[in-house]
Parts: sequence; structure tokens; C-alpha cells
Amino acid sequence: MTTGIHIPSQPAALAHFPSLQGRSVFITGGGSGIGAAIVAAFAEQGARVAFVDVAREASEALAQQLVDAGHERPWWQVCDVRDIAALQAAVAEAAGALGDFSVLVNNVASDDRHTLESVTPDYYDERMAINERPAFFAIQAVVPGMRRLGAGSVVNLGSTGWQGKGAGYPCYAIAKSSVNGLTRGLARTLGQDRIRINTVSPGWVMTERQIKLWLDAEGEQEIARNQCLPDKLRPHDIARMVLFLASDDGAMCTAQEFKVDAGWV
Repeated sequence: MTTGIHIPSQPAALAHFPSLQGRSVFITGGGSGIGAAIVAAFAEQGARVAFVDVAREASEALAQQLVDAGHERPWWQVCDVRDIAALQAAVAEAAGALGDFSVLVNNVASDDRHTLESVTPDYYDERMAINERPAFFAIQAVVPGMRRLGAGSVVNLGSTGWQGKGAGYPCYAIAKSSVNGLTRGLARTLGQDRIRINTVSPGWVMTERQIKLWLDAEGEQEIARNQCLPDKLRPHDIARMVLFLASDDGAMCTAQEFKVDAGWV
């Protein structure tokens, strides 16, 4: 995860979702990248935002940036989501401060590159501990509160990378492909309590990490060749879809995958 924070500018005339005003939202991996854009987007809607991340400096910088912009300071805590007990304790502590969560965004992920031959059982387990397990156990932690509220929305961040047969991260592909199974596998159970659950699958989003580590001349050509739209995807593009699904505007959307990928072929 990056240690700096920058929220890219976005168009001024975007939708406001009145149903998000005052609602409590919990976001994993909210300190940088797509997560930071999601935190900022909810704060701008007047939601009560909580997030966890391992990046202390980036998280505090984000919180201060939102305060300086006139928004309520988000609740945040340093948390390594590989520690499920710590993650669930953070959810409980944040709920005690902000109230039961109407919205959970399972965003945290790490797309470190690796080869088939290099993967050991310990490395495999560590990849799953970051990219797969936290989503399930965060849902387990927030659902009782959503049931008390009478409704809720869970948004799981997936990926189009594995669907496009992207190379160089087989463990990440395995973990991200399981997100759709998690969404569909819980939709009927949660739906009985009017808790909606959906997947948002980003394309190649130009976060600081992606630009620094992976975007080169060949990558630029790949984007131009594969995207239907010419503009680069930015973190706020993903956040806008998350807002819709979290709001009452998405009241009858559940068990679905929504791709935000500029029409990647």
C-alpha cells in the first residue's frame, strides 16, 4: 500500500444521494487508492464514515484532508485485516462510535505479482488472508447491526483482471474470482433481511500504485487497444458506482456484478 495520499479531481456536477446522509459506512483498505476515493465520496455525501488500513500516514492525511474540505472527520484505525479478530474488533469499536453500519464496502486488496513456481503454501495463505478472508468476516461482523436497522448494503470489490485472463498474479486471480461466489452465495440469505450484496469489478484503475509500479508504454498501448472509452479509469469512477449501490437508488439491486472498466474488450 502507498504511504502518500492524493484524491484526484472529479467532475463537479455529479449525483447527490440523500439517502446516504447520516448513514454509517465501514470501508476496508480506505487509506489510499480506490479505498480513499470511496471514503471521500461517502464523506462528501454526508455519511458517517469509518475505515481501516495499515498505512497510518496516508490514513491520517486523508482524514485531515476531508476535515479541511469541511467534512466530518472519519473514524479510522490502523488494522491488518489478516488478523480477523482485530478486524472484527475494529468493526465493533467503530459501530460503538458511529452506530450500526448501513453500508459495508469490502475494498482491501493487494495485487502483488508472483509466478506459479514461486508460490509456497505460506505465501498462498498470506495472499488469501489479504484478498479473500477479510470480506467474509467483515460481513459476518456487520450483519447483526444491519438486521437491527432493518436493511443494509454490502459492496464487494472484485476485479476484471482474472476475467481477462491477466497474467502474473494467479493467487490474486483466485481470490478475486471468489468475490462473485461470495456475493451470490450470500444474496438469498441476506436478502430475507433486506440486506443487499453486490460486486463492483473495476478495470485497470490509475491509482498511484498502478502508475508507479505497472503503467509503462506497453501498458498505455494495452489501455488504448482494449478500452472502448479513451479516458483512463480513476478511483472516483469506482466510488460513484459504490455510492449508487449503497444508496436507496439501488434498492432492488442484489446478487449482481457491476463492471466499471471503460468497456474493456
